Amino acid sequence: MTSATEQPETPATRRAAATTRLIATDLDGTLLRDDRTVSDRTVAALAAAEEAGIEVFFVTGRPARWMDVVRDHVHGHGLAICANGAVVVDFHDGGRFVKVRPLESGAALAIVRAVRAAAPGASFAVERTSGIHYEPHYPPFQTDPYASIAPAEELLNGGDGHGPVVKLLAFHPELAPDEFLELARAVAGEHGVFTRSSPTALLEISGPGVSKASTLAQCCAERGISPEEVVAFGDMPNDLEMLGWAGTAYAMANAHPEVLAATTLRTAANTEDGVAAVIEQILHGLP
Repeated sequence: MTSATEQPETPATRRAAATTRLIATDLDGTLLRDDRTVSDRTVAALAAAEEAGIEVFFVTGRPARWMDVVRDHVHGHGLAICANGAVVVDFHDGGRFVKVRPLESGAALAIVRAVRAAAPGASFAVERTSGIHYEPHYPPFQTDPYASIAPAEELLNGGDGHGPVVKLLAFHPELAPDEFLELARAVAGEHGVFTRSSPTALLEISGPGVSKASTLAQCCAERGISPEEVVAFGDMPNDLEMLGWAGTAYAMANAHPEVLAATTLRTAANTEDGVAAVIEQILHGLP
C-alpha cells in the first residue's frame, strides 16, 4: 500500500520521467515545510535530480535576502528566481543579481494612488534590490534595520540610491485577501502584475509582464528547454502562471482553491514532502 508521503506512479510521472529536463518549484507552502525548513528527504531528492541531469530552479516570491534556507541546495547552475520573477540571483557568485526586471517608479506611484483611493486604509512597502522600505503603518512582517520608513510616495520618489524597485507590496487590515486582489487589479491592473501568496490581504505587485512564468520561460529558453520539458510545483495564486506554462504541473494538496481548480495533477502536502515524492517517481522512471 502507498503511504501518505509516497506519490503513486501515474501516466503523468511516467511521461515526465521520459521528458523532464528542469524542475521548477515554489518554496513556501510547496517545497518548504510549515516551519520553513527543507526536510532531509527533499534535500536528497533535489540532489538526486541534479545528479541525474535535471536542473532545479527555485521560483519564489521571496526576496533574495530570504533565501538562506535553500542557498546550500542550489546545485549546478546556482541560480534562483526571486521576487515573483523580478530578479534572478546567482548564489554561486555571492548572490549576484544576473537579471533584474524592475517596476518603474512612475507605474508604482500610479498603483499606490489608485489603490489608496479605492481601498482606504491600505499601506505599502517598496522592495528594492537593496532591501525593503515601508510606510509607518505597514505591518513589519520581518523588520529590517536598514529600512527607510516614510510615505510610499516619498520612498518611490527619492529611493533610487537603493536600487531599482523589484516589487511593491500593499496590505489591507480589513479586506479579505482575494477581495483586495480583485479590487486592486480592477483599479490599477494596467500598471503592473498583481498577485498574492500570503494568507493575509497582502498583495505583491511586479512590473508589467513580470511573473514567475515569464522569467522561468526566459531562463528555459536560454538553456534550450521547452515548456514540455518542465515539471512545476506550486500552491498559491502567484504560482498560477508558472503552473499553466509548464508542460507538467502539480498542485500541492494544501494549495489555494484557485490553484487546485486550475491544475489536474496533485501531490501530497508540503508537510508530507509532496515535491520530493514526485521527484522520486520521476527518477525511478528514468532508464
